[in-house]
Amino acid sequence: MNYLRLMIDFTDTSYKTKLKMLKTKRVYEEASEEDGYRILTERLWPRGVSKERAALDEWMKSIAPSHELRKWFDHDPDKWDEFKERYRKELFGSEAVNEMLEIIKKHDTVTLVYASKDEEHNSTVLLKEFLADLLASS
Repeated sequence: MNYLRLMIDFTDTSYKTKLKMLKTKRVYEEASEEDGYRILTERLWPRGVSKERAALDEWMKSIAPSHELRKWFDHDPDKWDEFKERYRKELFGSEAVNEMLEIIKKHDTVTLVYASKDEEHNSTVLLKEFLADLLASS
């Protein structure tokens, strides 16, 4: 599967430093040069934010949770553990994860941008964990 092949490609030591440069940031915060390559990881465009203000390099709707999962979760912290399990299942085998790994490989710093007010219980925080685990296990 492509997924495993890509993971093997990350066995060189250069990936280790890139892991340190995977960040998250709210779209409502000011963009900065330290953000590096900025990717919106939401399925829906954030309210009240222009494309210019968002200062994104890419919008990866395909890596966001499915519409059904997003609606079910509804930013309810009581559903967080179950949401994490379900979203991880969606991510395994996803072509979008392969695309994200390729982006991380090409850029010194990648910032995953999200809109949620809850900075602890959101899909982008989980996505960063998921990607870090993948990169660390290669």
